[in-house]
Amino acid sequence: MEQKRFVLKDFFRDYFDLQNNKEDESDIIESIRAGIEIKGTNLWVLIFAILIASLGLNTNSTAVIIGAMLISPLMGPIMGIGLSIGRNDLGMLKKSFKSYAVTTLFSITTATLYFFFTPLDEVQSELLARTSPTIYDVLIALVGGLAGIIALGTKNKGNVIPGVAIATALMPPLCTAGFGIATGNLLYFLGAFYLYFINSVFISLATFLGVRILGFRRKEILDPARAQLVHRYVWIITLLTMAPAVWLTYGIVKETIYKSQVNDFINKELHFDGTQVLSRTINYSKKEVSVVLVGEEVTQTDLDKARARMEDYSLTQSKLTIYQGTNNAGAAVDANSIRSMVLQDFYKNSEEHIAKQQKQIDSLQQVLNHTGGAYATDQKLREELKVLFPEVKNIALGKSLSVNVDSNSIDTFVYALVHTQPVYSPAQVTKLQQWLSARIGEKKVRVIKE
Repeated sequence: MEQKRFVLKDFFRDYFDLQNNKEDESDIIESIRAGIEIKGTNLWVLIFAILIASLGLNTNSTAVIIGAMLISPLMGPIMGIGLSIGRNDLGMLKKSFKSYAVTTLFSITTATLYFFFTPLDEVQSELLARTSPTIYDVLIALVGGLAGIIALGTKNKGNVIPGVAIATALMPPLCTAGFGIATGNLLYFLGAFYLYFINSVFISLATFLGVRILGFRRKEILDPARAQLVHRYVWIITLLTMAPAVWLTYGIVKETIYKSQVNDFINKELHFDGTQVLSRTINYSKKEVSVVLVGEEVTQTDLDKARARMEDYSLTQSKLTIYQGTNNAGAAVDANSIRSMVLQDFYKNSEEHIAKQQKQIDSLQQVLNHTGGAYATDQKLREELKVLFPEVKNIALGKSLSVNVDSNSIDTFVYALVHTQPVYSPAQVTKLQQWLSARIGEKKVRVIKE
């Protein structure tokens, strides 16, 4: 038992030990330190990256946004904060905070100026996606930051850092915050800036944890109480940053479950013959559901029965309003809803009609293959006749019906109208008939001599 424990310990140490491939500590520190200060070339790159990301958000282009994130130098000051806290380097911490504040200010200012002057002011989905941070953004920033610092701490860095820059998405929220200022939308600004702040805090936290995991030497400081105070502030800021994201995520999960329950109820309980659901409106905050039905009118009794089953879907606190037809003043029906329903019915009916026609075509094709001259067109059959029955000069094959006049029964058979030279005897005709029956797979074959 003890031996197995040592084997497992050696296995995990061999595969998970970060010290085996660790880069020289001074090189790692210098690498991060070099990216902390955003001046000159780095500042211009940042400005251009912000403009590229703003254009991507404005045109709803994911590829452009990813390209902007790849060239952005924003990760430097943020990782510098985590590194300086992990090493008790208060001088680097001050420098990192200053650089972080300056880069944030320049980024938001650049994005604000762009969105203020651009003629494209439509709110795209890529912009909206940056205004509602959740706990998942916290987890992405934390895990991405850990991947980044561990990659920086190893000799074989690979493509991890660009991947972290894309995954944590620092630039798009800053651009969206600028959009919020330019358009006077405070909610956009607050939501986007909060997302940016979440990413910043948790990338710094991940860098701090990575520095401790990799065993970086801490800098000796004369005032340990001050260092402890800094660490305390770090954890307080972390918890305060996470709390709103947890609350937002909880609300989103509850709303998603509620809408799923409502849709499940509508699809199962408001499905009546001759009637279709034209539109549905779900208001989660007010717990109100509006449904528009078109087609045959549903009786009040059936509607009451459906309402009674709302309890089965945990919707007892919800108010259900059902409109029948499109002439109701209260029915919020637009042309798009009607057009969508008509197109859905058209495509559905078209697919059914095409499938039915294809089935008929296949059936008729099978009949044609077994009637008319289908057998005669078989090249191989004609070549075999030349070898086995060279006297046959002409043959016509077909399928026909045989009706018994007395019993009125109908049967099918294959006829073979043949011309031979010289004329076949009855024995030869029988032999040809037996061969044709075996060759074409038909039991009833009649050979008729011309």
